[in-house]
Amino acid sequence: MNPAALRSIAFGAAVLLAAASVRAAEEVAVRAVPTRPAATYLWPVTKLHDTDYVSVRDVAQHYGLKMAWAKSEVSLTLSDARGVRFTFLKNQRDLYLDGVRVFLGEAVIFAQDSLWVSKLDVIKNIAPLFRPADHLAMLPAVPKTIVLDPGHGGTDPGFQNSRLKLDEKDMTLDVALRLRKLLEARGYRVLMTRTTDKRFSNSPEIDLPLRAELANKESADLFLSIHFNAVDHDTDRVSGTETYVLTPQFEVSTQSEKDKTMKQEQYAGNRQDYANALLGYTLHRQMITGLKISDRGYKRYRYGVLRTLKCPGALVECAYLSNEAEARRIGTPEFRQQIADTLAEGIQNYSAELDALRPAPALPDAKGDATSPIKPP
Repeated sequence: MNPAALRSIAFGAAVLLAAASVRAAEEVAVRAVPTRPAATYLWPVTKLHDTDYVSVRDVAQHYGLKMAWAKSEVSLTLSDARGVRFTFLKNQRDLYLDGVRVFLGEAVIFAQDSLWVSKLDVIKNIAPLFRPADHLAMLPAVPKTIVLDPGHGGTDPGFQNSRLKLDEKDMTLDVALRLRKLLEARGYRVLMTRTTDKRFSNSPEIDLPLRAELANKESADLFLSIHFNAVDHDTDRVSGTETYVLTPQFEVSTQSEKDKTMKQEQYAGNRQDYANALLGYTLHRQMITGLKISDRGYKRYRYGVLRTLKCPGALVECAYLSNEAEARRIGTPEFRQQIADTLAEGIQNYSAELDALRPAPALPDAKGDATSPIKPP
């Protein structure tokens, strides 16, 4: 066989060997990177009322938590060595995490000498808050670009407190402008869906998706929609703050009667379920502590402004314009500045949580070898 033919055979063999190596590496990579967090498969379930439930005892055992019953088995508290406490309440849809009210998709059930929480709630609402490091692959990097969305605007005034001459659209814009200054001073790039009294469109079906689309086009890392709340009954009694994130697929929203037909849909925003859980809780915790205001709960709902987001997002109902005493506070620049300060601190805390979850890069020694971890500036 002539030398040219030998070279051709050798080259062909090398190509085949390289292709085989690439295929083998791809197979290893596929096996090594699961498409869903392993915690999804760990929970033993029991069918209760046609829903998969997990015993709170199993949650305690999985995380190595201490259990303590109170009030004749009405509530059960789990705690760890750090002092973090989960309190589950019999027949209630909310629990308390370090005193912060967190709404679940399904009510907690008492059966077989234990409290039971739905499997979806464990996976989507509890695990991401208690052990976010277990879901690191599902969490984004520290945010750099933030989109602020002052609710309503233009022909849509939002709620109007006619007695005090306060329109929600004006209050949300004022808070957002104050918040933008604070965030820019901390080094964030901040964009706004509106900086004047306007809307994208007179049609809410078009307006809300366009607000989310701005965040998507700008490759935002975080989206925050700012609102003020209202009720048409018990106006003197209902006050406080609420925080919402997008409801995970198949889960029941806090306001379940309004979106039960949407339960089966998986929206673009649901790709951020784990980050949303962390963002929503962190913001709500700061709102409660920073404003010294009633805790109306950290909740979930399929708001149009959140469904199509490609980044983590939340909607805050800062306080109640329908409550006379609270509306008077909202009408003061000092309280609106306090809201902005609190939201800025909540966003900074969320960033710090994400930063702390990732290992620090190594510092090269004189020989160029990584020796000691350092934190980024």
